[in-house]
Amino acid sequence: MNERQLQILRELGELGSVTATAEALLMTPSAISQQLRLLQRSIPVPLTERDGRRLVLTDAGQALARAAIEVETALARARHTIEEFVDRPDADVSVAAFHSAAAAFFPLLLAQAGPGRPQISLADEDVAQDQFPRLTRDYDLVLAHRLGQAPPWPTTVTASTLLREPLDIALPADHPLAAKRRLTPQDVADQPWITVDDGFPLMATVDAIATAANRRLDIVHRINDFAVAAEVVAAGGGLALMPRWTARPHPAVILRPLSGVSTRRHIDVLHRPERAARRAVRMVLTELHRAAATIRSRDVGGRTTAPDH
Repeated sequence: MNERQLQILRELGELGSVTATAEALLMTPSAISQQLRLLQRSIPVPLTERDGRRLVLTDAGQALARAAIEVETALARARHTIEEFVDRPDADVSVAAFHSAAAAFFPLLLAQAGPGRPQISLADEDVAQDQFPRLTRDYDLVLAHRLGQAPPWPTTVTASTLLREPLDIALPADHPLAAKRRLTPQDVADQPWITVDDGFPLMATVDAIATAANRRLDIVHRINDFAVAAEVVAAGGGLALMPRWTARPHPAVILRPLSGVSTRRHIDVLHRPERAARRAVRMVLTELHRAAATIRSRDVGGRTTAPDH
């Protein structure tokens, strides 16, 4: 039984004729009769009978009409509940992000919290690049990263770019290469390296550096967390790629831009299309874009001495 058939039964039970029901529902009598015939196929007892020239409901039809009123009332209540849920500005919104994005974005999101604002729950999810779309099953919004030349995200998710962030070479402040304003793959290829695990976006840039220098890099340490990697860089453990805006500055580490290789990553926000139907989710999306503008405009505090072109 569909919603239109429920309406027909209800009106026919109250008005007593197909003609009056058709007028009330702005339908033709033949359309009313067709819907009744379709409904009758699923009901084992007659729902209508002839009363002179009129088609009226049987006792079974009247009973079903009364039940239809209850069903319509329940449907209306359910619609109201859904509409209220979709339109609530202070509804729950779950946000997941990989570590460096979480450190940069989460405090800015929480700064917007308050009465009448979305109730945000946060989670860190540092996964391989191809795993980010799957996280949209469990979270309303997912902050993911990929290199600028990487394939786009699958069409099963909606994606918008928050930042196109430069990746710099991180090295100890007293390293001989720190005297250079800009580095090349040849400058850094003979150094020990700290990289992320295979499958994570930055590895493609590390491989590109090796290709440009025409030599294999000496990868000594595998560390996914930039804060930990910065400590190892400061201790002389090697060079590392470091995001310019979202990684926390380390007093003993400086950043230098790299020429000759594309060194930029996209930080994107992913979500399933239906999630954006909720007002609270749209509000958090807007806040994420505002936060991205704040992050992008931050002073890098002397970590680099030459602009990235």
